[in-house]
Amino acid sequence: MIDSIEQLRANITRVFLGVPAAVDLLIVSLLARGHVLIEDVPGVGKTILAAAMARSINCSFSRIQLTPDLLPSDVIGVSVYKRDAEKFVFKPGPIFANIVLADEINRTPPRTQTALLEAMSEATVSVDGVTYTLEQPFMVVATQNPHDFEGTYALPENQLDRFLMKISLGYPSPQEEARVLDLRPAGSTLPLLTPVIEKATVLELQRFADAVRLDRTIADYVVAIANATRRDEQIRVGVSPRGSLALAQAARARAVLGARDYVIPEDVTVSVEAVCAHRIVPRNTSAGRDVAPAVLRSILQSVPSPD
Repeated sequence: MIDSIEQLRANITRVFLGVPAAVDLLIVSLLARGHVLIEDVPGVGKTILAAAMARSINCSFSRIQLTPDLLPSDVIGVSVYKRDAEKFVFKPGPIFANIVLADEINRTPPRTQTALLEAMSEATVSVDGVTYTLEQPFMVVATQNPHDFEGTYALPENQLDRFLMKISLGYPSPQEEARVLDLRPAGSTLPLLTPVIEKATVLELQRFADAVRLDRTIADYVVAIANATRRDEQIRVGVSPRGSLALAQAARARAVLGARDYVIPEDVTVSVEAVCAHRIVPRNTSAGRDVAPAVLRSILQSVPSPD
């Protein structure tokens, strides 16, 4: 089982030459049945990372280029009238795939953004009074430029809360950037990438992550971190119970990466910023993006970690 994860990681890093920690966060989200929002400046490999993971798994993949004129029906599908059958037939949209790349999600209006909410929350799509169940595994990997860039719409808090993690890639090191110039992976390696892991194996890994033991002391630690965000004077809205559940599930998936069937405190601490920072609303919204990570780092220092 661990060999499958290593093969997946190695295949992704053939194309994505950036920070290895970002690859692990993406794999953790996959094992935890979560969705990922990748936010960073243009040109650092957001789309390449998402596409590389999708191509590494033998499952269905779709890419939605979210634009200002995109309609909700362009995402979830539409009912088309068939004259010969004299009835409407539903034509599924690109959301009906195992891995969905929602590229530049904050360039489309909120009405279209909300078309993803039901799918991300319940893995279902409702159209014309009929509910369709999405095939598992189902994962949305969304990319976006920072919200203060021109032509972007801020994602509402209820949609941000549907993402298990929000991660940033940053710039590669000079050595990694030189490798990008030599290999040009987007045009050479990515199109040749083939699956190294089956869909059934992903489902098995997800079930294994679900069964990882979370000791009561670790559960109390997760709750204490969440409660500390709600009491902090710099924070207007802290981590919700859904956020606590997300942190616990991410910790279970992180334990799988460590070849363990039980969670240790470090599984929680390394996941806190990616899982919790985007769920926090600071009192001073003009203070910048660094408030939530700084508060979380302070909380980790003040909340006692279990032995």
